[in-house]
Amino acid sequence: MLRRLLPFLFPIVALGLAFAWPVLYPLLGRIAQWAASLLMMGTIFAAVSHADTVSARLPQPFGTLVLTFSVTLIEVSVLVSMMLHGENNPTLPREAVLSTVMFVLTGVVGLCLLLGGLRHREQEVRQQGLSGFLSVIMSISILALILPGVTADGQLGTPKTLNIAVIMAGVVLLYGSFLFMQTVRHRDHFLGWDESEEREATASEFWRAVVFLLLSLGGVVLLSNHVAEGVERFMERQGLPDPDAVVGAIVVAILLLPETITAVRAARRNRLQRALNAALGSALATIGLTMPVMVAVSYLVDRQVTLALDPEDRVQLLLALVLSIVSFGTGKTNALTGLVHLVLFFVYVMTLFSP
Repeated sequence: MLRRLLPFLFPIVALGLAFAWPVLYPLLGRIAQWAASLLMMGTIFAAVSHADTVSARLPQPFGTLVLTFSVTLIEVSVLVSMMLHGENNPTLPREAVLSTVMFVLTGVVGLCLLLGGLRHREQEVRQQGLSGFLSVIMSISILALILPGVTADGQLGTPKTLNIAVIMAGVVLLYGSFLFMQTVRHRDHFLGWDESEEREATASEFWRAVVFLLLSLGGVVLLSNHVAEGVERFMERQGLPDPDAVVGAIVVAILLLPETITAVRAARRNRLQRALNAALGSALATIGLTMPVMVAVSYLVDRQVTLALDPEDRVQLLLALVLSIVSFGTGKTNALTGLVHLVLFFVYVMTLFSP
């Protein structure tokens, strides 16, 4: 009974703590910050749960887009709060976007392929849809994370800031074009072969989920600034060689955890197409929406942002992109494919702490 109530309790308590923060923080100090962190994590899970209920009522791929945009909004709010808090951390947006792409292409996709392959031996996917995903992800990844290092030393605020603006405009244009193809022109390319087994939410469940999804998103946005302050202090005490990379990875891991669970469950139920739509959609939305928003905010508040990746990160990103193209080239996947993705994921995690 309590488990069923948690998705409704977390957003309400989170909003209450956010509004009572000016009173509670002077009294409780770090206890209030720990409570805010735990509540925000619970509210993220609640948001994804309500987004799942909403998506069950909507036709695909619109249902999956609800989940994707919910996670993206949370990610933007958390990262903007962390970027604006305290000292300038110019590489945080870049590291967060890179972490999202690497976590999805190697970690989430690897888990889905491995566990789905172990249970069903081979699984089929629609090549047209996945090739569309991967071609746009590859294009905007290189535009947003590699090309700025060639055109403007990777930093906003250089004499070639116009180049960065044009690149970000191109990124948004590509993402918008992809959404049009996914939802209108070639919608059938992104549908699984069997979408009939999932129970559709009733009208009352749908509208209740919509209300609590909005409350959950509001709770996360309001708490994100308070959580960002605590995370930054904690990382400063650890003496890490690249704290922005670790912070970005931690934020991404927390945000992707509920979505990862949803994707893995879908893969184990032999709905790999839906799992990949959700996973790759998150990676695409992060580069196509999160990165331009972060760049725009940094320009408005006069904060420097470094976009260009380090050489080792470029190699890992390109390797993950090439591997993803090869993995789905035949339209069939198995456990070995997933294992290869997971090996790259563990190597990436290792380089976060020992660059």
